[in-house]
Amino acid sequence: MNVGVVGASGYSGEVLVKLLLGHPQVKLTAVTSRQHAGKLLTAVIPALRGTAAEQLKFSDSDPAALAARTDIDLWFLALPHGAAADFAQALVPAGHKIIDLSADFRIADLATYEKYYGAHHAPGLLPQTRFVLPELSDPKWRNEIKLAAAPGCYPTSTLIPLAPLLKAGLVTREHIVVNSFSGVSGAGKKLEEMFLYAERAESAKAYGLLKHRHLAEIEEQLCLAAGAKLVVQFNPHLAPMRRGIITTITVPAAPGATIDQVYAAWRNAYAGRPFVSILPTGETPDSAHVAGTNRVDISAVHDARTGNFVLTSALDNLVKGASGQAVQIMNLWSGFPETAGLL
Repeated sequence: MNVGVVGASGYSGEVLVKLLLGHPQVKLTAVTSRQHAGKLLTAVIPALRGTAAEQLKFSDSDPAALAARTDIDLWFLALPHGAAADFAQALVPAGHKIIDLSADFRIADLATYEKYYGAHHAPGLLPQTRFVLPELSDPKWRNEIKLAAAPGCYPTSTLIPLAPLLKAGLVTREHIVVNSFSGVSGAGKKLEEMFLYAERAESAKAYGLLKHRHLAEIEEQLCLAAGAKLVVQFNPHLAPMRRGIITTITVPAAPGATIDQVYAAWRNAYAGRPFVSILPTGETPDSAHVAGTNRVDISAVHDARTGNFVLTSALDNLVKGASGQAVQIMNLWSGFPETAGLL
């Protein structure tokens, strides 16, 4: 089928373009960018020289013009929040399937979205959308929606290890602390002092404490998994690496819960899921081992001294945390093999 990418010149957009060009069952037919309209795709992404990308030029990102196209079966929106909703508002009524990589449709509760992001540009579309984390979302979403919201990188690294344990009652809903470290590509392509190489090399720092935007997404999904209200202490950090997410979660074990039960819950939740790798207890995931893959590695230990489980995860923020996950969603939605274009 034919697919298009709106906002193809950012970090996530570039990775998405590369994945789609190598996909055996789709044809990348359109790429858009207001900044680069009219330019060859290979002039903006030189790594694609010598590939099918040489046939593509960036077109202007005009919502009405894209909505009128009948040759595109599915659009990916690799845009900032707010802008994605503006495009979805034109594309969805025109009958296009949408996979959105922004935060605009990840949060079901409008008041929560507005608390973290400000006014929503297309609140009327929220009932037609779903937050889709392939390994955890009810498969019914495939037949119920026109727009799928791909999860953020921090939420994916948190939900994959923690949600099945909350659902199984193996951990408490109180005193959950999540410490995450992200590569600088998670901030996107922008010229800001704190993201310059000279500033980030040999330097790590906490940021966004108390109200990082991904916290809204994390808490909403964990509340659904737990079946009750809960609060998470989320502490994001910027790490001196280009890509990757490392997350460590400290959560009290429920009375009588064992590390064997944790691993049993994970094996039950992720049996047959090709992109979750469960490491032995005591072996912690490494961001270098998942770079460039759509895989998330997870592990856990039990601290008998504190009574806590310590869960760890690692993923590539641009692949499983963004573009690879979007392709995985497309595969499931379209009836392709889940791993198509991703191995």
